[in-house]
Amino acid sequence: MAMAEIRNIGVVGGGQMGSGIAQLAAVHGVDVWLLDTDSQALTRAINSISTSVQRFVSKGQLSQEVATNALQRLRCTSNLEELHSADVIIEAIVESEDVKKKLFSELDKIAKDSAILASNTSSISITRLASATSRPRQVIGMHFMNPPPIMKLVEIVRGADTSEETFNLTKALAERFGKIVICSKDYSGFVVNRILMPMINEAFFTLYTGVATKEDIDTGMKLGTNHPMGPLELADFIGLDVCLSIMKVLHAGLGDSKYAPCPLLQQYVDAGRLGRKRGIGVYNYRKVPEATTVLSRI
Repeated sequence: MAMAEIRNIGVVGGGQMGSGIAQLAAVHGVDVWLLDTDSQALTRAINSISTSVQRFVSKGQLSQEVATNALQRLRCTSNLEELHSADVIIEAIVESEDVKKKLFSELDKIAKDSAILASNTSSISITRLASATSRPRQVIGMHFMNPPPIMKLVEIVRGADTSEETFNLTKALAERFGKIVICSKDYSGFVVNRILMPMINEAFFTLYTGVATKEDIDTGMKLGTNHPMGPLELADFIGLDVCLSIMKVLHAGLGDSKYAPCPLLQQYVDAGRLGRKRGIGVYNYRKVPEATTVLSRI
């Protein structure tokens, strides 16, 4: 399959990552099926994509014609069978190996023989995901950064059996989307999260042991190391459940106690404090009623 022949892709998962990847593909001239079993998630995804595309237009970064065409290329479905004609299918669902394996097994039966099955996983073994299919040579990791329409990087991960053709086609597709590609071997966490997540976890330990307040931890890293966001603020943006899941993958896959998740991170997730998407994580993003605010000052 030549690059010019990648005319349509399927994206599984209508969350922040899946909708962002779908938007990216549509803007760059690819027909997209966006799939989610939750119809409300699809409605939210379409609204989010439409708002995002119009924001690019208002900033002069996209013409109205390109924006209109992009939205016309995007179709939504809850039926996996609709992906049977996709040249590439990108999975962007929950960061669970068992759930992803089940999906890959189902996609393998539905997708055409030449289709590439890519995972947006940020930490899980591509080799193990590929083992759930009859086409391990056509399975690859294509890890976009959040949010996909803005972040320039794509981390490509080759499984033990990923073919050179699959790698070249995936790399070319990422570059067609305007991304810079880095390549990682198939080890837990790959490159970005193997470095990033232990830093976030250490920030939780710093808070947990009372070394400093959350505000001072974040301010220290922003002003002291020129990071645009502090590690705790970034964890809220990513999702504390995602951070915890990746730390567990690192701990199990690399077998070093330094990757053990901080108990405070585990506790926040247990309490449903997952970050921005829930309105509360390390920080509280919910609007405090004015009366409560006034009383708290008395």
